[in-house]
Amino acid sequence: MIRVVLADDQTLVRAGFRSILSGEDDIEVVGEAADGEQAVALAHEQRPDVVLMDIRMPGTDGLEATGRITTDPRLAAVRVVILTTFDMDDHVYGALRAGASGFLVKDTEPMELLHGVRVVARGDALIAPAVTRRLISEFANRRKQPAPSPRLNALTEREREVMGLVGAGLSNDEIAARLVLSPATSKTHVSRTMTKLGVRDRAQLVILAYESGMITPGWMT
Repeated sequence: MIRVVLADDQTLVRAGFRSILSGEDDIEVVGEAADGEQAVALAHEQRPDVVLMDIRMPGTDGLEATGRITTDPRLAAVRVVILTTFDMDDHVYGALRAGASGFLVKDTEPMELLHGVRVVARGDALIAPAVTRRLISEFANRRKQPAPSPRLNALTEREREVMGLVGAGLSNDEIAARLVLSPATSKTHVSRTMTKLGVRDRAQLVILAYESGMITPGWMT
Protein backbone atom coordinates (compact mmCIF):
# COMPACT_ATOMS: atom_id res chain seq x y z
CA MET A 1 0.00 0.00 0.00
CA ILE A 2 1.34 3.44 -0.97
CA ARG A 3 0.81 5.90 1.87
CA VAL A 4 0.31 9.54 0.84
CA VAL A 5 0.16 12.87 2.69
CA LEU A 6 -1.52 15.83 0.96
CA ALA A 7 -0.15 19.31 1.74
CA ASP A 8 -2.04 22.25 0.25
CA ASP A 9 -3.67 25.28 1.84
CA GLN A 10 -6.74 24.95 -0.39
CA THR A 11 -9.29 22.56 1.06
CA LEU A 12 -10.92 21.92 -2.33
CA VAL A 13 -7.59 20.97 -3.91
CA ARG A 14 -6.90 18.47 -1.15
CA ALA A 15 -10.42 17.07 -1.43
CA GLY A 16 -10.05 16.59 -5.17
CA PHE A 17 -6.73 14.82 -4.84
CA ARG A 18 -8.02 12.67 -1.99
CA SER A 19 -11.02 11.62 -4.06
CA ILE A 20 -8.79 10.50 -6.93
CA LEU A 21 -6.18 8.74 -4.80
CA SER A 22 -8.59 7.03 -2.40
CA GLY A 23 -10.34 5.31 -5.28
CA GLU A 24 -7.26 3.14 -5.89
CA ASP A 25 -6.71 -0.19 -4.14
CA ASP A 26 -2.97 0.39 -3.74
CA ILE A 27 -3.02 4.00 -2.46
CA GLU A 28 -4.08 5.35 0.94
CA VAL A 29 -4.24 9.03 1.97
CA VAL A 30 -2.98 9.01 5.57
CA GLY A 31 -3.10 12.73 6.32
CA GLU A 32 -3.77 16.28 5.11
CA ALA A 33 -1.83 19.45 5.89
CA ALA A 34 -2.77 23.08 5.27
CA ASP A 35 0.77 24.42 5.60
CA GLY A 36 4.39 23.29 5.59
CA GLU A 37 4.68 22.96 9.35
CA GLN A 38 1.79 20.52 9.42
CA ALA A 39 3.28 18.64 6.48
CA VAL A 40 6.58 18.11 8.29
CA ALA A 41 4.75 17.00 11.43
CA LEU A 42 2.64 14.52 9.46
CA ALA A 43 5.75 13.18 7.71
CA HIS A 44 7.20 12.34 11.13
CA GLU A 45 3.95 10.96 12.46
CA GLN A 46 2.81 8.89 9.49
CA ARG A 47 6.08 8.16 7.65
CA PRO A 48 4.29 8.21 4.28
CA ASP A 49 5.82 6.98 1.07
CA VAL A 50 4.92 10.20 -0.77
CA VAL A 51 4.10 13.77 0.24
CA LEU A 52 2.26 15.83 -2.38
CA MET A 53 3.50 19.31 -1.46
CA ASP A 54 2.17 22.66 -2.62
CA ILE A 55 4.92 25.31 -2.82
CA ARG A 56 2.86 28.36 -1.89
CA MET A 57 1.39 27.93 1.57
CA PRO A 58 1.12 30.34 4.52
CA GLY A 59 3.73 30.23 7.28
CA THR A 60 6.21 27.50 6.47
CA ASP A 61 5.99 27.15 2.69
CA GLY A 62 6.45 24.01 0.64
CA LEU A 63 10.06 24.80 -0.24
CA GLU A 64 11.19 24.98 3.38
CA ALA A 65 9.08 21.97 4.35
CA THR A 66 10.57 19.93 1.53
CA GLY A 67 14.10 20.71 2.69
CA ARG A 68 13.27 19.80 6.27
CA ILE A 69 11.84 16.45 5.21
CA THR A 70 14.52 15.46 2.72
CA THR A 71 17.45 16.35 4.99
CA ASP A 72 16.11 14.45 8.00
CA PRO A 73 17.73 11.00 8.18
CA ARG A 74 14.66 9.67 9.97
CA LEU A 75 12.58 10.50 6.88
CA ALA A 76 14.99 9.07 4.31
CA ALA A 77 12.26 6.87 2.80
CA VAL A 78 9.78 9.75 2.37
CA ARG A 79 9.57 11.18 -1.14
CA VAL A 80 8.24 14.67 -1.91
CA VAL A 81 6.42 15.64 -5.10
CA ILE A 82 5.91 19.36 -5.63
CA LEU A 83 2.48 20.64 -6.68
CA THR A 84 2.60 23.77 -8.79
CA THR A 85 0.18 25.83 -10.87
CA PHE A 86 2.58 26.26 -13.78
CA ASP A 87 5.06 23.72 -15.10
CA MET A 88 7.78 26.39 -15.25
CA ASP A 89 7.20 27.80 -11.77
CA ASP A 90 10.31 29.71 -10.66
CA HIS A 91 10.33 27.79 -7.38
CA VAL A 92 10.39 24.32 -8.94
CA TYR A 93 14.15 24.33 -9.47
CA GLY A 94 14.70 25.33 -5.86
CA ALA A 95 12.40 22.55 -4.72
CA LEU A 96 14.32 19.97 -6.73
CA ARG A 97 17.57 21.24 -5.23
CA ALA A 98 15.96 20.94 -1.80
CA GLY A 99 15.41 17.23 -2.42
CA ALA A 100 12.03 16.89 -4.13
CA SER A 101 11.70 13.86 -6.37
CA GLY A 102 9.75 15.71 -9.05
CA PHE A 103 6.70 17.82 -9.65
CA LEU A 104 3.13 17.76 -10.88
CA VAL A 105 1.03 20.57 -12.28
CA LYS A 106 -2.15 20.92 -10.20
CA ASP A 107 -4.48 20.53 -13.16
CA THR A 108 -2.85 17.27 -14.20
CA GLU A 109 -5.12 14.49 -15.42
CA PRO A 110 -6.16 11.91 -12.78
CA MET A 111 -4.24 9.11 -14.50
CA GLU A 112 -1.09 11.24 -14.55
CA LEU A 113 -1.48 11.94 -10.83
CA LEU A 114 -1.84 8.25 -10.04
CA HIS A 115 1.08 7.34 -12.28
CA GLY A 116 3.21 10.03 -10.65
CA VAL A 117 2.52 8.82 -7.12
CA ARG A 118 3.37 5.24 -8.08
CA VAL A 119 6.55 6.24 -9.92
CA VAL A 120 7.89 8.21 -6.97
CA ALA A 121 6.81 5.58 -4.43
CA ARG A 122 9.00 3.00 -6.13
CA GLY A 123 12.00 5.33 -5.92
CA ASP A 124 12.14 6.90 -9.36
CA ALA A 125 12.11 10.61 -10.18
CA LEU A 126 8.95 12.17 -11.54
CA ILE A 127 10.51 14.20 -14.31
CA ALA A 128 9.89 13.04 -17.87
CA PRO A 129 12.97 13.31 -20.13
CA ALA A 130 11.50 16.17 -22.18
CA VAL A 131 10.55 18.07 -19.03
CA THR A 132 14.01 17.43 -17.56
CA ARG A 133 15.72 19.06 -20.53
CA ARG A 134 13.34 22.02 -20.60
CA LEU A 135 13.12 22.68 -16.88
CA ILE A 136 16.76 22.27 -15.93
CA SER A 137 18.04 24.06 -19.01
CA GLU A 138 15.77 27.01 -18.27
CA PHE A 139 17.09 27.45 -14.77
CA ALA A 140 20.67 26.50 -15.52
CA ASN A 141 20.75 29.38 -18.02
CA ARG A 142 20.07 31.76 -15.14
CA ARG A 143 22.97 30.56 -13.02
CA LYS A 144 26.62 31.55 -13.10
CA GLN A 145 29.10 29.18 -14.71
CA PRO A 146 29.39 26.29 -12.24
CA ALA A 147 32.70 25.13 -10.82
CA PRO A 148 33.72 21.48 -11.24
CA SER A 149 32.68 19.41 -8.25
CA PRO A 150 35.30 17.30 -6.45
CA ARG A 151 32.51 14.84 -5.65
CA LEU A 152 32.76 13.57 -9.21
CA ASN A 153 36.27 12.24 -8.57
CA ALA A 154 34.68 9.15 -7.01
CA LEU A 155 33.13 8.15 -10.35
CA THR A 156 34.57 5.92 -13.02
CA GLU A 157 34.72 7.23 -16.58
CA ARG A 158 31.68 5.14 -17.50
CA GLU A 159 29.72 6.44 -14.51
CA ARG A 160 30.54 10.01 -15.52
CA GLU A 161 29.27 9.25 -19.00
CA VAL A 162 26.07 7.75 -17.62
CA MET A 163 25.55 10.69 -15.27
CA GLY A 164 25.86 13.10 -18.18
CA LEU A 165 23.20 11.21 -20.10
CA VAL A 166 20.89 11.16 -17.08
CA GLY A 167 21.38 14.92 -16.82
CA ALA A 168 20.44 15.29 -20.46
CA GLY A 169 17.12 13.60 -19.73
CA LEU A 170 17.70 10.12 -21.12
CA SER A 171 15.90 7.15 -19.60
CA ASN A 172 17.76 3.98 -18.60
CA ASP A 173 16.67 2.28 -21.83
CA GLU A 174 17.86 5.25 -23.92
CA ILE A 175 21.19 5.25 -22.08
CA ALA A 176 21.53 1.52 -22.72
CA ALA A 177 20.89 2.00 -26.44
CA ARG A 178 23.34 4.90 -26.75
CA LEU A 179 26.15 3.10 -24.89
CA VAL A 180 25.32 -0.35 -26.29
CA LEU A 181 24.57 -1.81 -22.87
CA SER A 182 21.78 -3.96 -21.52
CA PRO A 183 19.00 -2.05 -19.72
CA ALA A 184 19.94 -3.87 -16.50
CA THR A 185 23.57 -2.74 -16.79
CA SER A 186 22.46 0.81 -17.48
CA LYS A 187 20.26 0.79 -14.39
CA THR A 188 23.14 -0.60 -12.30
CA HIS A 189 25.46 2.21 -13.44
CA VAL A 190 22.84 4.83 -12.55
CA SER A 191 22.26 3.27 -9.11
CA ARG A 192 25.98 3.05 -8.33
CA THR A 193 26.49 6.64 -9.41
CA MET A 194 23.72 7.86 -7.11
CA THR A 195 25.14 5.82 -4.22
CA LYS A 196 28.67 7.17 -4.69
CA LEU A 197 27.43 10.76 -4.85
CA GLY A 198 24.99 10.37 -1.97
CA VAL A 199 21.96 11.64 -3.87
CA ARG A 200 18.42 10.55 -3.03
CA ASP A 201 17.15 9.84 -6.52
CA ARG A 202 17.44 10.54 -10.23
CA ALA A 203 16.15 14.10 -9.91
CA GLN A 204 19.06 14.98 -7.61
CA LEU A 205 21.49 13.37 -10.05
CA VAL A 206 20.17 15.64 -12.82
CA ILE A 207 20.61 18.71 -10.64
CA LEU A 208 24.17 17.75 -9.69
CA ALA A 209 25.09 17.09 -13.32
CA TYR A 210 24.26 20.70 -14.16
CA GLU A 211 25.54 22.31 -10.98
CA SER A 212 28.88 20.53 -11.19
CA GLY A 213 29.44 21.78 -14.72
CA MET A 214 29.45 18.23 -16.12
CA ILE A 215 26.95 19.26 -18.79
CA THR A 216 25.37 22.50 -19.91
CA PRO A 217 22.04 23.34 -21.59
CA GLY A 218 22.08 22.13 -25.17
CA TRP A 219 24.83 19.58 -24.46
CA MET A 220 22.99 16.83 -26.35
CA THR A 221 21.80 18.97 -29.27
